[in-house]
Amino acid sequence: MTSHILIRSLDRDATFFLVAVAAVATVVPMLNLGLPESSLFHVPTYLVALFGKYICYALLALSIDLIWGYCGILSLGHGAFFALGGYAMGMYLMRQIGARGVYADPILPDFMVFLNWKSLPIYWFGFQHFAYASLMVVLVPGALAFVFGWFAFRSRVTGVYFSIITQALTYALMLGFFRNNFGFGGNNGLTDFKDILGFNVQAETTRNVLFSISCVALILGFLLCRAIVTSKFGKVLIAIRDAEARTRFLGYRVESYKLLIFTLSACMAGIAGALYVPQVGIINPSEFAPSNSIEAVIWVAVGGRGTSTGAAIGAVLVNYAKTYFTSGVLAPYWLFMLGGLFIGVTLFLPRGIVGSLQHWTGLRRDRISAAAEDGVTAPPADPQPAE
Repeated sequence: MTSHILIRSLDRDATFFLVAVAAVATVVPMLNLGLPESSLFHVPTYLVALFGKYICYALLALSIDLIWGYCGILSLGHGAFFALGGYAMGMYLMRQIGARGVYADPILPDFMVFLNWKSLPIYWFGFQHFAYASLMVVLVPGALAFVFGWFAFRSRVTGVYFSIITQALTYALMLGFFRNNFGFGGNNGLTDFKDILGFNVQAETTRNVLFSISCVALILGFLLCRAIVTSKFGKVLIAIRDAEARTRFLGYRVESYKLLIFTLSACMAGIAGALYVPQVGIINPSEFAPSNSIEAVIWVAVGGRGTSTGAAIGAVLVNYAKTYFTSGVLAPYWLFMLGGLFIGVTLFLPRGIVGSLQHWTGLRRDRISAAAEDGVTAPPADPQPAE
């Protein structure tokens, strides 16, 4: 039954996307580990980590597209759920350092020893276990989204007002995590990771495995999103996006649908953050910055909201452009370029890159079908009289 639902939810574009991600997950580690550095096709280890970061961003974009593209919920605070998942994984990685830290304390992380903390805070208990940390990666962002969404959706906060309060949420969390007495490293955050499940996080093999796991997570997230949006539940979400009041008058409990999909989206963002942290080697309060959440929305808009594939592709393209342009003379002007990109896409490609391509392809297919039908059904021409 499950396999039938998944197969039914995949069209040609979705299948091609999944095959491409699976190929990347296989080929990149092979080119990194299987070829010598002197080879033209060798992929350096730093690029493996960079590509892994892009994949995590793609999963975050997918979670935003699920609520914005298919349910009309524009969240400008999804960076908060991404960061919370990252902090949960960072706490596990910090507990693995043990006596190998600068101050050689087997229990307290270095920043707690530096700040004269006498004991480990209770909310750090259990993070020495990977299973517990993995549970918190999903549970903490999901619980926050559930509580926040419960009050927001029951109060029927929608549109720009919802966007503003989600932005206020992530900004409040950023201010809190910047405080040293919060117990999360203050403005320095969590860093200097050593091991994950006993494997050195800096080792080439570990980085390649993390990259492949990120690709698998993106594939699973994509399949989940496609299964949802092509189901009856997804049809209700689209109805809420297009006509929320009418959907409510038809008897659907709109708030319950929105709350469920918002919570699920936050859990996906938390998983993306957890995979992001061991690959970049640090998590700090700047990840909560509202500008990060706004930038993630731009990824979705550029790729094409409501397309699933467009959100992931937009995240990769925009972040690749960011990496390329911020490493040269154009670095001071990147934000202006990003803003111009968003304005240009809004004006000339309102459906995004993938959405516009799908629209143009659909129009062309319709014209071809119409022409074929006219050719079949057109009556034969009257015979001309002989001269």
